[in-house]
Amino acid sequence: MNESTDLGNASTLEPVIRLRKGHMPNSAGQEYVHSDKSSEQEPLLVEPSASSEKDSGKDGDDNSIQEDEGFMGMLPLLQAHHAMERMEEFVCKVWEGRWRVIPFDVLPDWLKDNDYLLHGHRPPMPSFRACFKSIFRIHTETGNIWTHLLGCVFFLCLGIFYMFRPNMSFVAPVQEKVVVGLFFLGAILCLSFSWLFHTVYCHSEGVSRLFSKLDYSGIALLIMGSFVPWLYYSFYCNPQPCFIYLIVICVLGIAAIIVSQWDRFATPEYRGVRAGVFLALGLSGVIPTLHFVISEGLLKAATMGQIGWLALMACLYITGAGLYAARIPERFFPGKCDIWFHSHQLFHIFVVAGAFVHFHGVSNLQEFRFTIGGGCSENEME
Repeated sequence: MNESTDLGNASTLEPVIRLRKGHMPNSAGQEYVHSDKSSEQEPLLVEPSASSEKDSGKDGDDNSIQEDEGFMGMLPLLQAHHAMERMEEFVCKVWEGRWRVIPFDVLPDWLKDNDYLLHGHRPPMPSFRACFKSIFRIHTETGNIWTHLLGCVFFLCLGIFYMFRPNMSFVAPVQEKVVVGLFFLGAILCLSFSWLFHTVYCHSEGVSRLFSKLDYSGIALLIMGSFVPWLYYSFYCNPQPCFIYLIVICVLGIAAIIVSQWDRFATPEYRGVRAGVFLALGLSGVIPTLHFVISEGLLKAATMGQIGWLALMACLYITGAGLYAARIPERFFPGKCDIWFHSHQLFHIFVVAGAFVHFHGVSNLQEFRFTIGGGCSENEME
């Protein structure tokens, strides 16, 4: 009696099965196997007996549902975590200078300026340190940076040399050094704002807007500063028109600076407007030039007034502005002038050359005034 009972109980007992981690019985009694490689090294689990199979099955279903719901709820957090890791890796690469140039079509909208430059662009950089380190890398802005950086250093050294010349070389040392110094100040500010803009404008949209406004203001300051010494020496013995023309050019220059603070002024579609504004500001010098030629005569204007150098300077500025506005030569050779000799780079070269030509003409005016002395004849005073 006892033996049969024991045998019956023994027959109803399920064998003890050892399961690896990841083998979970479902409600149909089937096994679900996970493909986790690390599961082979996990401790083995013992399946519960048949007497508690129903209860454990229900608990297992509830637990699996809860685990699935919890896992699905964690998915967005995991994805955000992986995105942050990728961003951190990118930032570290940029910070260490290991970034790569990218094509135009993947640039953010605020960095898209010239769609004829197809390759070699810098990506957005999250630090000023990375921006300044990019000066020593090859990309679309390398030529723009170095043409005006070297030009800035050149005019800074030239200005220091001029200011420390002995006073005996001038008729009126204080006045002449001030008026020529204003030209050097305008040139140095223009070139400084320019190379700084081309260095850091990939930092962020806000930084790009700020430095673009400084860049355009610097162009106006260069034009205004260039007028001062030429008007001073050309109308040396006739100060009234000199004063009037200085007031006019200052008003026009300030107006150009105010217009350049408009946010849309820096956008690609206003490229022609930008060139036109500064070209018109520079061409306003035609009026005092004609005044000087008519009053002094063409021969005297060509010799004493250095009109030839002034005309050459105007040609250089106009040519550079025209190439910039028309985006020549990259318009005719898309992708061939991405790094060197594109329009903005040529514009920079023409600006530096024009500023130096203007300084050479002003130096000749100063030397001519020194050779004839500081006095003015009655004819010159009329």
